[in-house]
Amino acid sequence: MQKLAFLVPKSMIEDNYKQRGLRGKLVRKLRQKGIRDERLLEAIAKVPRHVFFDDALLGHAYEDKAFPIGEGQTISQPYTVAFQTEKLEIKAGDKVLEIGTGSGYQACILLEMGAKVYTIEYNRALYQKTREFLPELGYNPFFFFGDGSKGLPVRAPYDKIIVTAGAPVVPDALVTQLGENGILVVPVGNRDKQLMVKLTKQKGALIKEEFDFFSFVPLLGEHGWKSQ
Repeated sequence: MQKLAFLVPKSMIEDNYKQRGLRGKLVRKLRQKGIRDERLLEAIAKVPRHVFFDDALLGHAYEDKAFPIGEGQTISQPYTVAFQTEKLEIKAGDKVLEIGTGSGYQACILLEMGAKVYTIEYNRALYQKTREFLPELGYNPFFFFGDGSKGLPVRAPYDKIIVTAGAPVVPDALVTQLGENGILVVPVGNRDKQLMVKLTKQKGALIKEEFDFFSFVPLLGEHGWKSQ
């Protein structure tokens, strides 16, 4: 089993002046690329992305690129995180369901923005490691292990739902669990490339918007891609 890159001892978690400066540089780059939500940019400036990387990749933590974290998964490119999060239109107090916990970086961004986060992970090793690790950083979403393609009906409805893996279609279960005026953001396409889709529920109807193409790891589960 490949080592999970982001699990480091609490005693080794450090966030120094240089790392904060690199985050500031990253924020300026994201602003230049069109990200306008200042609360989102402030959150990215606060979350120490470097602690999700192992030593071999530490110098790349604040590059605008995706990197592997083990278990065949990645920590998404910062621009991808920012783009998708901005489409959610997060407000303080929003009840947010995240499909695909992964390293936990996205959940940290949502928490910094004042959301109440429920996050579900399909991979047991990632679930266990992230559940242990995020509280070490001071972040405490509600963690769940299971098939995120089915959503988390026991805690529905949600103000916002974000899917951090590529789906073959929009899972109906997620649409059902979205509250009135809620927003679902999900990448939809094949295993290699997906179109970012935003669905807003208004008076029982769905308003659909489509944006740029991205590349996510596949969404696994009953309403996603089958495991191989």
